Amino acid sequence: MKVSFTTLSCPDWPWEKILDEAARLGYDGIEIRGIEGEMYLPKAKPFLPENIDKTKMLLKQKNLKICCLDTSCSFHDKATYNNYLQEGIDTIDLAFKMEVPFIRVFGNSIPNLEEEEDVINMISNAMNELGHYAESKGVCVLIETHGDFANTIRLLKVLEKVDSNSVGVLWDINHPYKAFSEPVEETYARLKNYIKHTHIKDSIGVGKEAKLCMIGQGDMPIAQCIEILKQNGYNGWLSLEWEKKWHPELEEPEIALEVYIRYIKNLMK
Repeated sequence: MKVSFTTLSCPDWPWEKILDEAARLGYDGIEIRGIEGEMYLPKAKPFLPENIDKTKMLLKQKNLKICCLDTSCSFHDKATYNNYLQEGIDTIDLAFKMEVPFIRVFGNSIPNLEEEEDVINMISNAMNELGHYAESKGVCVLIETHGDFANTIRLLKVLEKVDSNSVGVLWDINHPYKAFSEPVEETYARLKNYIKHTHIKDSIGVGKEAKLCMIGQGDMPIAQCIEILKQNGYNGWLSLEWEKKWHPELEEPEIALEVYIRYIKNLMK
């Protein structure tokens, strides 16, 4: 298994500092969710056409990989569907240019339970369209266990309607466990054929309002999750999602990133 962090962790850091700190702390890679305030990744400075070669050279020099490009795409709303579909396509193209294996999207919400089946169909259509587009690019489109689709029974209904081999799941271990009280072994058993990438975070409390906290200080069964992955031969990424971008009250990245890599490498032994 390999260790990364998302750039949500360090929203105020310039790109060069992100790379320097990742290399210094011994990370294997970085997951990109915004750089220097730009959340639409094809427009982020390191990924502009004139900068891509330099960016790839810097990553190679520091022995780092980009493991995933995280979009804002959510496919539950007809009003934004086409715009997010285009963002997904543009991000797949960027992933191809940067040799990144995954992009992340959301199903996200069920605005009205009476329309749940229609929303599931809409999301599965988006996943199929993006998945088929991604196939020729060597990229896999991951839907995260997030929002109303952290309920993995509901998420599975989406996945069962998808026929592209370039679609998988990003398992955020926090959301199904906290928002829907799913035992982690149950979540894994349900999604094991789809899980390609993993977000690690810790929190205290129950329900959707469980409070994020420093890794190892909460009540998430992180060690159990790592053990399940190890036992089942998972060799992907364990990516810290330290949501400093959305929760500025959290500890600074200089602290959180160092604590995480020590903690997770100990569990990986």
